[in-house]
Amino acid sequence: MCVGPLWRLCHWGPFVTLFLILYITTLSVYCDLVFWPPTFDSYGSIVNFTILSSWIFFILFNYFNAVFRGPGFVPLGWKPEKDEDCQYLQYCHSCKSYKSPRSHHCRHCKRCVIKMDHHCPWINTCCGHLNHSSFTYFLFFAPLGCMHGAAVLILTVYHQVYKTLHYPRHRYPHLYKPTLVQYDVIHLILTFLAIGFAIGVVIAVGFLFFIQMKVIIKNETGIEAWIKAKAVYRKRDDEFIYPYHLGWRENMRQVFTWSGKPKSDGIIWPVAEGCNQYTLTIEQLKQKEEKRLRAIEYIVIGDYSGSWFPITKGFCTCIHLPFTDEPRIKINEDDIILVTRWKKYWLYGELVFEANKGGNSENKKKVRGWFPSRCAIQYNVADYPEGKSPVNKKDK
Repeated sequence: MCVGPLWRLCHWGPFVTLFLILYITTLSVYCDLVFWPPTFDSYGSIVNFTILSSWIFFILFNYFNAVFRGPGFVPLGWKPEKDEDCQYLQYCHSCKSYKSPRSHHCRHCKRCVIKMDHHCPWINTCCGHLNHSSFTYFLFFAPLGCMHGAAVLILTVYHQVYKTLHYPRHRYPHLYKPTLVQYDVIHLILTFLAIGFAIGVVIAVGFLFFIQMKVIIKNETGIEAWIKAKAVYRKRDDEFIYPYHLGWRENMRQVFTWSGKPKSDGIIWPVAEGCNQYTLTIEQLKQKEEKRLRAIEYIVIGDYSGSWFPITKGFCTCIHLPFTDEPRIKINEDDIILVTRWKKYWLYGELVFEANKGGNSENKKKVRGWFPSRCAIQYNVADYPEGKSPVNKKDK
């Protein structure tokens, strides 16, 4: 069951995000009242203060839109109107429904997400079909507001430090006129922290905005870009055409609309000439079939608890962790795993036989993840005397 809109805020990601937004905004406005307070005899100060204090509205409005609106989920139990179309779609055992075109299952949201790009911890939900525009607007306004705030913060620090060093209060008391707010050493330390946070946000969030604009201009999510790349290099008799690229202008119109709602209903998508609704899903099914053919069965020879830092499996295993947030799976001796990815110290695969549960994992929820390579060896039935195979023992 997916997390409700309000509960999405109860997570470290939104806590950190909202803290940074409020902290940088508060210090920026405070420093502006010290450095260039708004007065009626200076229209520039009024304009500057108005713009500075307005950034938080645009940032929080789009942030909460992205959080509360959510990415959009495929209805539980969904299937296409025509039964014959089911053969072109993947079936999700977790949601007990077919995955509509452009949808993918998110293990964090525990639902199939429409046009899933990625799961974002900062909004504690996925960036997908319904909240893609709000999420992108948030990524646009946050760096702009932080750049403005950083400029005010830096100028305030420079002005206060320079004035203190070169014009001491006891010699130039006329320069220290009463201000709307006080500024002392504590405020100076807090300002330095705010400058660091603001610059960090500009760099990190600005980079994310650049990535999202590339995604929107090409009308392909990060997952679809990976499918497309494999489709181009896969051996095939025909030329692969990515079905959702409609030209950069139309691609942007699919996401950015005056109403704030994307054009598609999330089930039926406009496609390029020569393509149909299932062009990409058929390609994905073929890639998964080839992946299964390349997979190799391994048998577990040592238990693994699923720990991210398995000290008992060796120092090299701990320092060569897979650079991914994909899960680690708990395995027991004599389990059979279908391995599809290999690293020197780690393997990735799907659990197909659980020795302690007495059978194959067909028609059950699929368990996939990483585990240390030293815990398993390649499985070969010929290596086991008749009746000694863990599969044969359980079948009997």
